[in-house]
Amino acid sequence: MQIIKDAFLTACGHSFCYMCIVTHLHNKSDCPCCSHYLTTSQLYPNFLLDKLMKKTSARQISKTASPVEQFRHSLEQGCEVSIKELDALLLMLSEKKRKLEQEEAERNMQILLDFLQMLRKQKVDELNEVQHDLQYIKEDLNSVERHRIDLYRARDRYSMKLRMLADDPIGKKPWSSSTDRNFGGLFSTSRNAPGGLPTGNLTYKKVDSKAQISSPGPQRKDTSISELNSQHMSQSGLAVVRKKRVNAQFNDLQECYLQKRRQLANKSRVKEEKDADVVQREGYSEGLADFQSVLSTFTRYSRLRVIAELRHGDLFHSANIVSSIEFDRDDELFATAGVSRRIKVFDFSSVVNEPADAHCPVVEMSTRSKLSCLSWNKYTKNHIASSDYDGIVTVWDVTTRQSVMEYEEHEKRAWSVDFSRTEPSMLVSGSDDCKVKVWCTKQEASVLNIDMKANICCVKYNPGSSVHIAVGSADHHIHYYDLRNTSQPVHIFSGHRKAVSYVKFLSNNELASASTDSTLRLWDVKDNLPVRTLRGHTNEKNFVGLSVNNEFLSCGSETNEVFVYHKAISKPVTWHRFGSPDIDEADEDAGSYFISAVCWKSDSPTMLAANSQGTIKVLVLAA
Repeated sequence: MQIIKDAFLTACGHSFCYMCIVTHLHNKSDCPCCSHYLTTSQLYPNFLLDKLMKKTSARQISKTASPVEQFRHSLEQGCEVSIKELDALLLMLSEKKRKLEQEEAERNMQILLDFLQMLRKQKVDELNEVQHDLQYIKEDLNSVERHRIDLYRARDRYSMKLRMLADDPIGKKPWSSSTDRNFGGLFSTSRNAPGGLPTGNLTYKKVDSKAQISSPGPQRKDTSISELNSQHMSQSGLAVVRKKRVNAQFNDLQECYLQKRRQLANKSRVKEEKDADVVQREGYSEGLADFQSVLSTFTRYSRLRVIAELRHGDLFHSANIVSSIEFDRDDELFATAGVSRRIKVFDFSSVVNEPADAHCPVVEMSTRSKLSCLSWNKYTKNHIASSDYDGIVTVWDVTTRQSVMEYEEHEKRAWSVDFSRTEPSMLVSGSDDCKVKVWCTKQEASVLNIDMKANICCVKYNPGSSVHIAVGSADHHIHYYDLRNTSQPVHIFSGHRKAVSYVKFLSNNELASASTDSTLRLWDVKDNLPVRTLRGHTNEKNFVGLSVNNEFLSCGSETNEVFVYHKAISKPVTWHRFGSPDIDEADEDAGSYFISAVCWKSDSPTMLAANSQGTIKVLVLAA
C-alpha cells in the first residue's frame, strides 16, 4: 500500500513494517502472507531493505519537491557551498524577499481600496435614499400641517358660529346668510349628511321659540361649549390610544410608509406631473394618502369583541371539529361543515339577535363522509358545494336539501373545493390523489384534470377570472395556473417551508397563502412577486382556517386563538382566545383545542370563527 518503514523480516522470509506486523501479531499469531505460525520473538530487522526503501523515498521526494525543498535537502545532506556562492544566494534571496513583500503590500492596498470604495458607494446610496426619504417626510409634514391647520380653522369657525347663534338669536339671519356665503362649501357636507348639523332655518326657529318661553340663550351657549369640550377630551383619549398602537408597530409602519412613497417616486415622469397637480389641488401625495388609509385602518381596531356564540354539535361528542364555515352570496346565511357529517345552515341575523339557546340551523343536510370544505355559489344563492374525506365533490340545493350533482373521480380525500365567481357553473377541487379537477354543473364528468406531483391541500379561483386558479400543495409551493394551458403553471410561488394549507385572493392581483410553517404570505400574481410575510400565530400540523377581505386577513392558531392581520403590517393587529364555561381550563384536553375555520362577512369588520371543540363565535373588530 505504501513504502515500507522500519522493515522487519519474519522467520518464514516475509518483510513488513515493524508497527504493521506487531499490530497484527497482537490479534493473530501467524504470518499475514503464508499463515505460518509467528510470534514477535521471530521478527528480525531487515537493514538492507530498510536502506533501499530510504533511498527510494528520497528519490520520490526529489521528484515531487519544490526547488527550495530540494536545495534545503541538499544542504541537509552536506552539499558543499563556498562563501562567495552563499553571499550571491543571500543577495538574490534578499532581493526576491523585497519584491515579494512589495507585491504583497500592493495587493493588500488594492483590496483595502476596493473595499473602501465599495463601502463609500453603498453609504452614498444609503445617504441618497435617506435624503430622499427625508425630503418625502418634509413634504408630507408640510402637507399634513397645512391640512391640520385647515381642520382647526374650520372647527374654530364652527364654534364661533355656534356662540354667535347662542348670543344673538334675533340677529342671526343676516349673519347666517353672510356666513353661508363665506363658508357654505365648508359646512355643506355636515348639513347634508344623515344625523349631521341642522340647517340654519331650523336652528333659528328652535332657538326663537325657546327664547319666547324662557330665553335660555346663555344656557345654550354653555351647553354647546361643554359638548365641544367633552367631545375634544374623548377624541384626545382616543388619539393617545391610537398613538400607542403606532409606537408598538412603528418599524412595520415605517417600512410601509417608505415603500409607498418610494414606489410613487419610481413612477413615470408623466404620472409624476399628474400627481403633482393632485398634490397642489388636494395637498396630499398619492403615497401619503395610501399610507394614511393604512394607518387609520390599522389603528382603528385593538380587539375582537364577541357578539354571539353557538355550538356546532353536542358538548360531549368528540367529533365536533368545524372544518369549514362560509357566508352565502348576500351574507344572510352561513353554512358550517366538519367531521360530524352534517352541513348546517344558519340565519346570521337570528344568531346575532336571538338568545344563545335559540340558535338552531334553518337547514341541515346529512352526508356519508366527513366534510373538509364548503363553497357557496356566487350566482345561484341556494347552491353550495362540499368536498369530503371519500374524495366526493357534491353540489347541494339548500332549498330542497338534496344533492344536485355528485362527482366521484377523486381517488383519495378531497381537501378543497371552490366555485368560480365569474363563471358560476364552474368549480375546482383538489385532493390527496395529487390531482386538481375542474367541474361544470352542466355535465357529470370533469372538464379538466391537472396531475401534480404532490398532495393538493387547497385550490382557489381568481375572483376576476374563470381561467386562473391558485393551487397550494404539500411541496411547499403555490402553483398559479391558466386553465387554457395546464402543461405548466404560469408561475410557482416559493417561500413557505412546509405544506401550503390555504390560498385566498384579496383582489384580482393579491394572493394570500397559509402554511404549517406558522406564517401567512402575500403575493402579487400580476408581477409574480412576494410581497410580505406575516407572523404571530402558531400552526404546525392542523388546518386552522384562513379568510381575507380588502384590508384584513384572519387565521386560526393551534393555541385556540383567532388572529387578525392588516395586509400592510407583518405583525397581528389583534387576537382573541377561545374559552368555554363548560370546559375546565385545567383539563388536559383544553390545551389541544385549536381554531379550525374562519370567515369574514364580506368587507365588514365582522367575522365568524370556529374551533375543534365545535364552538362558533361571531366576532367584530372594536376599538
